[in-house]
Amino acid sequence: MNQLIDALFTQGYYVWDDFLTPDKVAELRDCIPEDWKKARIGRNDEVAREATIRSDKIQWLKPNMGEPVAEFLDKMEQIRLEANRHFFLGLFEYEAHFAKYEKGDFYQKHLDCFQGNENRRLTTVFYMNEEWSEEDAGELVVYDLDDNELAKLPPKSGRLFVFFSEMFPHEVLPTNSERFSIAGWFRVNGVKDNQLDIAH
Repeated sequence: MNQLIDALFTQGYYVWDDFLTPDKVAELRDCIPEDWKKARIGRNDEVAREATIRSDKIQWLKPNMGEPVAEFLDKMEQIRLEANRHFFLGLFEYEAHFAKYEKGDFYQKHLDCFQGNENRRLTTVFYMNEEWSEEDAGELVVYDLDDNELAKLPPKSGRLFVFFSEMFPHEVLPTNSERFSIAGWFRVNGVKDNQLDIAH
């Protein structure tokens, strides 16, 4: 946890490999429901399905999905408390969803914090893809606000990526294999019905 806080202080993001053991990752994957929903863009009445921007499917996390999901959410709560203690962000809650990218799926470059959704302050992305190879593609590419590429991250199983939502545009490159992740956001208020369905 100290390495996470130090990296957020110095560069605004942190790659945490082996955040969960392979067994824990497998247990978490086993909790994924079958009823996937097409991801959407926008908020409230402006929500739209836009296949030219993103093509993944999602399923929102709920504690009653199983003990592995509840344990994952408990770990996110620890991060929330530590981030608040060190950065005084006032993070109030965490929302997250499973994301599935099938072959050819992608998500164009975007910010998680934008006009009309300034309450998302800290983003997390957790990967659950065993035996991922370079040929599978589907990397997360991270940029600074001047459009300089900062990192290109394969969706390696057990890897957690944490970053300040308003600082880093990012995109998911088209994947050549089925790809699973959990995208999540720490928010600064308690509104629960404003879900933008942004996946990674």
